[in-house]
Amino acid sequence: MLLFGGNHREGCLVKLPRRQFLHLAAAAAALPAVSRLARAQAYPTRPVRWIVGFAPGGAADINPRLMAQWLSERLGKQFIIENRPGANTNIAMQTAVNSRPDGYTLVSVTSSNSSNATLY
Repeated sequence: MLLFGGNHREGCLVKLPRRQFLHLAAAAAALPAVSRLARAQAYPTRPVRWIVGFAPGGAADINPRLMAQWLSERLGKQFIIENRPGANTNIAMQTAVNSRPDGYTLVSVTSSNSSNATLY
């Protein structure tokens, strides 16, 4: 049994099964070793592709271009804007869905994407 607060007579006794206690103790002992193994990698290590579902030069294209320029300067890697206009941004979404799931493909989402799920 574990004793929390006060002395033996006044304290609140909490019964903890032995198996559960051993699991908690093993997890606490393994935590420092796991934190050393899971180190963050530098991101990005190669150019990042940013898919925009509208034509270049439009209002929905300006914001991603400004953010990509700022991110390129800040992170030191190139952010490439790829315009995929058409089908009310469904072409851009399909391109993003079919890309490799490696974190190097971003996609701009607008309010039209929420209605596309209902309409198409």
